Amino acid sequence: MPPKSCLSAACSKSSLAPSIPSSNFCCFILPLSSFVRMLHEPRQGLVKEVAFEAGLRSNALLVLLCLDMEYTGLHSAFPEGKQLSLFDSPAERYLKARRSVQQFTVCQLGLSIFSSEKSNKYVAHSYNFFLFPTMFGTLDSEFSFQASSIQFLTHYGFDYNKFLKDGIPYVNEVQEKKLQQELFAGNWKVHSTLDKDRLKVVIDEVTRWVSSAEEGESMVVSDLTGFQIFEVQLILRRALPDIWTKPSGDNEVIVEKMNPRHRWHLENTSCDFCRKELILLSARGFTSLFQTLVKAKKPLVGHNMLMDLLHLHDKFYRPLPESYEEFKTNIHSLFPVIIDTKNVTKTIWKELKFPRACNLLETYEILCSDLNPTNPTCPVISHASDCSKYAEEKYPHEAAYDAFLCGSVLLKVAHLLLCRMPCDTKKNGPSFSQYLNVLAKYLNQVNLIRAAVSKINFSGADVPSRHLPLLIASVRGWPGVNEEQIYQELKGLCRFDVRQLTKNQFLLLSNNFKNVRVVLEDYKDYPNLRISFYHYWRHSPQVNCLLQFWGFYQRICDFFMRKPESLMIIHSDLPSAVYLQLTNVLPIK
Repeated sequence: MPPKSCLSAACSKSSLAPSIPSSNFCCFILPLSSFVRMLHEPRQGLVKEVAFEAGLRSNALLVLLCLDMEYTGLHSAFPEGKQLSLFDSPAERYLKARRSVQQFTVCQLGLSIFSSEKSNKYVAHSYNFFLFPTMFGTLDSEFSFQASSIQFLTHYGFDYNKFLKDGIPYVNEVQEKKLQQELFAGNWKVHSTLDKDRLKVVIDEVTRWVSSAEEGESMVVSDLTGFQIFEVQLILRRALPDIWTKPSGDNEVIVEKMNPRHRWHLENTSCDFCRKELILLSARGFTSLFQTLVKAKKPLVGHNMLMDLLHLHDKFYRPLPESYEEFKTNIHSLFPVIIDTKNVTKTIWKELKFPRACNLLETYEILCSDLNPTNPTCPVISHASDCSKYAEEKYPHEAAYDAFLCGSVLLKVAHLLLCRMPCDTKKNGPSFSQYLNVLAKYLNQVNLIRAAVSKINFSGADVPSRHLPLLIASVRGWPGVNEEQIYQELKGLCRFDVRQLTKNQFLLLSNNFKNVRVVLEDYKDYPNLRISFYHYWRHSPQVNCLLQFWGFYQRICDFFMRKPESLMIIHSDLPSAVYLQLTNVLPIK
């Protein structure tokens, strides 16, 4: 992919992506063409980078970082019996989601940055970033496409050409360390067949030219794409000691015949635009912006954002660990304040009896309507001047638009909650700190769909959910029956998640009371499959085992109470612990 580390490369003023306003934010990851300009103004690039990072970290007006992502796939195909289930513990669900995240990649990331311009007035700066994994040296990521996801995004106008051709590169810490070791050890290799073919042509052209060229003469190598800009220079410099190379624009390299001593001098100055540090900077691409967002320590907002957090960790930080608790700790360290609008809205939706909202856009529209009693006094949210297209038309499932919806929904819900509390909002309207205080009980809790808990707590222990009554299915005359067969048996009637309890017993769980009622009625007298309410003291294998042992123990005690002399005879054959227990209850002299 092109080393368009400059964020504007994927944030152009096209129909799909607003640009970064130069008055508010600077492009601090520079493309190759910018490296050339920095030859004459080297300090300016550094100032821009520092200014952007400092602006995020210290700007008191910036209050929210809202995020959304689009992927090449959502859930990988689960092995039989390993589908998402109401029985899943958070750790089990994490491992299932981790498998999907490792299989798919992020194709678009949307960021909407909310700033508080005036009292109760907010401005949203929204950006789309098309992303594509870094391909350089031995870095060559593998990922899958899911047909349903491709169809879904295509329906909403997603530009796959922009993703594949112009995506901004990125690496995580492990990939960056590997690339750094290869570069500084000088043992990196070209793996792409496309790159190898192009490099062979370039090497032949330059080799023929340099044999007859005079010192000071130059030639231009054009039509280079992606990291070929770097690869051509590294290979030519390694093979030919009497040439010098420098980039010209984004797809050309100038090759100059030069005295080796003069070349040595240039290689040890800041004039070398093929320095290993700059190659690493270009390979990092979007990861540099991710690290700046982490340093900002602003509240991170998303909607149903578990998969977003998993991808953030895996693609830009470190590969996902096997430990669920380690993942939680890492995320909380990166983003100390996380707010999931799905977790916030699903609670108050029931309380206020709002109409059911099937997606984020419907949630936003309900909060903007007269159904919301506080809508007239809600915060005024406007788009930045160069993001006005979102004010004119809806773009559902475009990442930046959905990120904007997240921030807007959060502010409106926070206002709704605040208005229900007896507090002083002052004449100028409520402040953002008041909104954050009223959301305190929702912080760092991310919604979890169809699992043993309804949300993951990134700053503490997870709290089990209250489900409908647990049922138990007892099977007779069905040898070798498994969870999938029970699921298929009930599937035609209603949906239950199934988990095997014993060889012939299965637990059933549903989140629909109608399903519970129907299956109890239909299977109460079924000869081979009887379904009833589960009772722990009656059905638990552990309790049954304990009761069986206790019954056996009581029978032994009764026997030796009648014949205590028998215990003395078999004393030598009994384990000492059992003998001591028996002697405590039996009258042995």
